[in-house]
Amino acid sequence: MIEPFDDAYYMKKALQEAEAAYEKGEVPIGAVIVIQGRVIARAHNLTEQLNDVTAHAEMQAITAAANFLGGKYLQNCTLYATLEPCQMCAGALYWSQISKIVYAAKDPQRGCGVMGTKLHPKTEMVGGLMENEASDLLKRFFNERRKNK
Repeated sequence: MIEPFDDAYYMKKALQEAEAAYEKGEVPIGAVIVIQGRVIARAHNLTEQLNDVTAHAEMQAITAAANFLGGKYLQNCTLYATLEPCQMCAGALYWSQISKIVYAAKDPQRGCGVMGTKLHPKTEMVGGLMENEASDLLKRFFNERRKNK
C-alpha cells in the first residue's frame, strides 16, 4: 500500500502531542502510532498528571494502539516519538513487536541506544527526523523550569 503521508507528516503529529504535554506542565514528549497510513494512537507524557513514572508518551501510545487493534502486537505499525525511547519504553516496544520506530531527538543520557537496550530483531529504528524542533521544545521546557525554581 502506498503511504498517503510521509514520516515528517506523522512526526509533526507527534510534535503536536509534545506541545500538549508542554501546556500541561509535562515533559514535552509526544508519540503517535500509525498503521497503513492511519493514526491509531496519539499520546504525550502524563507522568505528573497521573503521578505514574510509567506514563511516558510511548507507553500511553502502545496501550492505545493495542486497544484499537484488539491485540498486544503492533506488527506493521510505526511509532513516531519526539525523543528516542528510554529503556523502559524500548522494552515495551520490543514486546509489542512494533515494525518501525522513528524518533526526533536523541537522548544521549537515557536513550535506549546508550543504555544498550535491544529492540525486536524485526524492528527498524530511524532517528533525527525533525530533531531541532523536538530539542528546542525540550530545552525551552527545562529552561523555564529552572527559572521558576
